[in-house]
Amino acid sequence: MPATAAATPGSAVARLRSIDRSAAEDLFNACYPRLAGWVRRLVDDDETAHEIASEAFTRLLARWTGLDNPQGYLYMIAANLVRDHWRKTSRERRAMATYSAAAPREPAWHQAQDVDVRAMIETLPPALRSAFLLHYYAGFPIREISSLLGRPEGTVKADLHHARARLRQAMGEADD
Repeated sequence: MPATAAATPGSAVARLRSIDRSAAEDLFNACYPRLAGWVRRLVDDDETAHEIASEAFTRLLARWTGLDNPQGYLYMIAANLVRDHWRKTSRERRAMATYSAAAPREPAWHQAQDVDVRAMIETLPPALRSAFLLHYYAGFPIREISSLLGRPEGTVKADLHHARARLRQAMGEADD
C-alpha cells in the first residue's frame, strides 16, 4: 500500500480532532433545523432537504478552521447544493418529457401558463439569487444577510429590489 494512501485517513482524523468539537456541535444544534426547513421549502422533499443540509454541514466541517463566518458559508453551500439539485431534477424532467413525448396525450395545461418559479430564481445572477433566497426563503433579515454575505445593507436591499424586478419581468413574460 502506498504511504500516501495510509497517511490520508490519519491526516483526516487529525484534522477532525483539531476542530473545536463543542463549537461545531453548538452550530449544528442551532442551525440545522432552520437550514433543513429552508432547504425543504426550496426542494419540496423532506429526505432531499435533510440530505442537502447534512452535506452542507459535512462540507462546512472540512473548512471549519479557516472560516470567519461559518453560518454564512453553511448557507452558501446549501444554496449551491439546492441549485445543483434543481439542475438535476430539471434534466430528469426534460429526459422524461423527451421519453414520453412519443405517447399521444391531451395537455391538461398550457406551457405559456406554466410559471416555474425555481427556474426563474435560478436565472438570477448569484449575488441577487443568494440575497433573495436568504431573505424570502430562509427568512433572514437584511442586517443578517449583510453579515452573512459580507456586503453592505444598502447593497443587499438593492439586490433584493433588482431580484424582484427581474422576477416580475420574467413572470410577465411567462404570462404573455
